[in-house]
Amino acid sequence: MSSPTGGPGHGVPPRDRTGQAEAFDSIGESYDAAFPHKEGQIAATDWLIASLPAGARVLDLGCGTGVPTARRLTRAGLDVVGVDLSAGMLALARARVPGARFHQADIADIGPHGPVGLGRFDAVAAFFSLLMLGRAEIPAALASVRELLAPEGMFALAMVEADADDLPVPFLGRTIRVSGYPRGDLRAVVERAGFEVVEESSRSYAPHTSDGAGAPPEVQLFLRCRRLD
Repeated sequence: MSSPTGGPGHGVPPRDRTGQAEAFDSIGESYDAAFPHKEGQIAATDWLIASLPAGARVLDLGCGTGVPTARRLTRAGLDVVGVDLSAGMLALARARVPGARFHQADIADIGPHGPVGLGRFDAVAAFFSLLMLGRAEIPAALASVRELLAPEGMFALAMVEADADDLPVPFLGRTIRVSGYPRGDLRAVVERAGFEVVEESSRSYAPHTSDGAGAPPEVQLFLRCRRLD
């Protein structure tokens, strides 16, 4: 996961997410152990792979450990850039996916007008990264994603379905703050940001915990989108 914010000019000041990054630094490899089955994420990644030509540029926004998304995209012959705020997660990603390039940055820094000039992308994947924002920031983050995409660029988004705004929750031994929407509201927010929702799906998933007891299941929402121009 990462913690992107609205880019310059979007009118929403970025919230300090130092604590969020530190939480994921400490979580490290425990994240993949808690989420060993990522069928929905893999299916959305494979949709990008099937739709893009070899060498297409793809941004993995909130790349975490690089597994499975950045690794799968790289192995398919795509030019992959990963971004995350967590230095610990990025260290794992660089070791696991040497064929991709990784940057420690916030989305405010990587937009077309930000200080980290990564250029434009043919596709963006944001799997469970935008849920780290407050609801007031999510439209600006989506606008930044749209600006990063080439015309008719593809966008694969995953969120947890929840009626929550900047809610503190326990997560793998740490506390993080998350936001979410009921599925209809999420679709509306994405469409207002200038995307066509090509396909929507959902999965129920119960994360594993260190004591083996599991956790209450969450509903994961997956939207496959294209930039409207």
